[in-house]
Amino acid sequence: MTEHPSGADTAGHRYARELERHLDWLDTFTSTALAVLAAASGIYTYLGVRTLLDNPGIWTTFAALSYSIAVSVGIFVFWSYMLRLLPAVRTASARGGLLLSMALGCLAIVAMSSWLNAAALAGGAAVETHMATTVQQYQAALERAHANAVAGQSLTRDVARVRQSFADLSEQEAGGTLSGFSGRGAVFRVLTQKGSELQALEDQISGVTEPIEQAFAEGNTVLARMRSLSVQPGGIEDRTVRFSESAVQLSGLITQLRQLNPAPLVARAAQDLSDAVVLPELDGTTAEMRAGQNSTINSVLSLVEQRAQTLTAAANEVLALPQPSEAIYTPMSAADAVIVYAGNFIPAWAGAISIDLLPAVLVFIVMVVQSAIRSGRGETHGDDRMTVGELRAALAAAEMLRERQPDATDQPRALGRPKD
Repeated sequence: MTEHPSGADTAGHRYARELERHLDWLDTFTSTALAVLAAASGIYTYLGVRTLLDNPGIWTTFAALSYSIAVSVGIFVFWSYMLRLLPAVRTASARGGLLLSMALGCLAIVAMSSWLNAAALAGGAAVETHMATTVQQYQAALERAHANAVAGQSLTRDVARVRQSFADLSEQEAGGTLSGFSGRGAVFRVLTQKGSELQALEDQISGVTEPIEQAFAEGNTVLARMRSLSVQPGGIEDRTVRFSESAVQLSGLITQLRQLNPAPLVARAAQDLSDAVVLPELDGTTAEMRAGQNSTINSVLSLVEQRAQTLTAAANEVLALPQPSEAIYTPMSAADAVIVYAGNFIPAWAGAISIDLLPAVLVFIVMVVQSAIRSGRGETHGDDRMTVGELRAALAAAEMLRERQPDATDQPRALGRPKD
C-alpha cells in the first residue's frame, strides 16, 4: 500500500524548494561578488605594501603587485571553499573542524591583508598623528627645561642677599664695629673676598638671562614649524623629512636650556664659598688686636659656612625639580603608525577588516538556510530538483534502454521451434 505524504510534509517540501530556488538565484552572482571583494582588498593591499617598500622601480612595483594578486586569489579561494563546504556538512565534528579552519583563515587574512588595507586607508593620517604626538612631547620638554632654567636663574636673589650681607659686614668692620678696631685689616679683606666671589657668581647668573630667553623663543618657533608640518597638505614623505630636521634642531635647543640652568653652578660655588678661604695675615699692631681679629675671622668663617649651606639648599631645590623628558622623534612608516595608533583609527580598521571578512556573514547565512532546507524536507527524501532539461535527458535514456533490451515474448518461440 502506497503511503501518501501528509500535509505537513508537503508544506515542508514546498518550503525547502522555495529556499533552494533562492539559493540557486543567489549562486549566479555570489562568485562575482567574492571576486569583487577580493580584488578590492588586493588593491588596498597593494597600496599598503607600497608604503613599506622604499625603493621605487619596476621590481618594487612587481613585488607589490604580486603580493596583492596572491592575497586576492587566496581570499577568493578560501571563501569559495567555506561557502560550498561548511553549509553542506551535517555532523558536529565536521562542522567544528571547518569552523576552526575558518577562524584560522580569518586570522591569516587579517595578518596578510587587513593591516595593510588599514595602512592604505589611514596611513597618512596615522603618521600625522605620530607627528602631532611628538610635537606635544617636545613642547612639554621645552617648557620644562625653560621652567628649570628660570628657577635656577631666580637663585640670583639668594646670591645677592648673601653678597649684600657680606658687604654690610665689611662696612661695619671698616668702622670698627665687628673686631673693635676700625680700618681695612684682615677681617675686612676676608669679607670683601667672599663678597667679590658672590658678585662674580651673581654676574654669571645674570649673564644667562638673555641666552635662556633666546633659546626658549627659538624653540617655540621650531615648535610652530613642526606643528604646521604635521597638519599641512602635501606629500607625507617630504613633510616627515622636514619634521625630522626640525626635531633635531629642537632637541639641541632643549639641551642648551638644560646647560644654561645656573643651579649646578650655584651649588658648586656655594661649596667653594666655605671650602676655599684664603686667610690673610693678621695685621694687628698688638697681641690684643691680633686676638680680636682672629676671633672675628672665625666668626666670619662660621657665617660663611652657614650662608654656603643656605645657597646649597636653594640650589638643590632647583636641581630636584623634574627634568625634561627625553623627547626623541622616531620616523614611522604608514603601516607601523596605523598599528601604534590603532585606537585613533577604529573606523579605518573596521573597514579594512570588514572588506576581508564580510564573506563570513554569507557563510553563516547559507548555513542557516541549508539547515532550514533539511528541516523542511526531513531525513528521508529523494532528489526532486531535476530541471526540465534533466528530465528530458532521463526520459530519452530510459527510452534507449527499452529499445536495446530484447523482447521477452520472442525468447520462448526461438526455444520451441521444431528441427528440420
